[in-house]
Amino acid sequence: MRELKIFSGRSNPELAREICDHLHLAPAAITLGKFPDGENFCKLDEDVRGRDVFLVQPTCPPVNDSLMELLIMIDCCKRASAARITAVVPYFGYARQDRKDEGRVPITAKMVANLITRAGADRVLTMDLHAAQIQGFFDVPVDHLYAAPVLNDHFLQRGFDRDEIVVCSPDEGSIKRAVGHAKRLGGSLAILHKRRSSALEVQQNTIIGGPVEGKIALMFDDMISTAGSICGAARLIREHGAREIHIAATHGIFCGPAIERIQAAPIDSIIVTNTLPLPPEKQLPNVVQLSVAPLLATAIKRIHHDQSISELFQSKI
Repeated sequence: MRELKIFSGRSNPELAREICDHLHLAPAAITLGKFPDGENFCKLDEDVRGRDVFLVQPTCPPVNDSLMELLIMIDCCKRASAARITAVVPYFGYARQDRKDEGRVPITAKMVANLITRAGADRVLTMDLHAAQIQGFFDVPVDHLYAAPVLNDHFLQRGFDRDEIVVCSPDEGSIKRAVGHAKRLGGSLAILHKRRSSALEVQQNTIIGGPVEGKIALMFDDMISTAGSICGAARLIREHGAREIHIAATHGIFCGPAIERIQAAPIDSIIVTNTLPLPPEKQLPNVVQLSVAPLLATAIKRIHHDQSISELFQSKI
């Protein structure tokens, strides 16, 4: 069995360390930095010839720097004769640009997939893509994991009464996700009708299903970016009489006015995972961060030993 090496980029080194701890490995040594003109620099400080290499680097903000660093790390490992290179990208940036929804716009998610493939990655391990069909943008195998079991376990441990729960979908596109969580957690289902007034503004004005009055509302999404959707949804749910409101998302980006919006919204708690780092200025009292390191570590171990990880795919509900 070829030796396993796990390298971390600079976008989320804490997650990489947690993954290594679960695998009882030390993170492989690598030197990353910038030249005076801003160009990225990479040097592997360990031999990778013939090794099975995993590069942990979510393409989180600053997205372009994180992506470029990942591409350089892949090329570095390829030229150092690694036997297999797996890009571990828990958060895949540019995922929202996955189609031509109007004339003369790019499909940037496909372009980024091409960049990762052409740089030399042999496979990709990712989590909760914004659109599942992005897997098909890659010309190498993609292992797509889901954080749903981690989020569900958190709410099960809270001990909420199943009859008091209403699982809310923040928009029509998240109905399937909400149905899956409702099957695991119980409770009724409510769908919020969303109307996008601009690229940055979203308005919710109708609730389908429910009821939400006097209930504990649980809302799930794949990511929280500017928090416009979830804060608008929380206000609408509160107006309809929800007793508690809890939001859960895999990727807590919290960019732009997100923090101010969350602080002003009637939200009891926001649950996110550590696919992206959470700097101190974003660590609000009602924000809870859960670790997906055990899930990623299990996937890495199975990939390394050429074992099936379909059981992890099936854990999405």
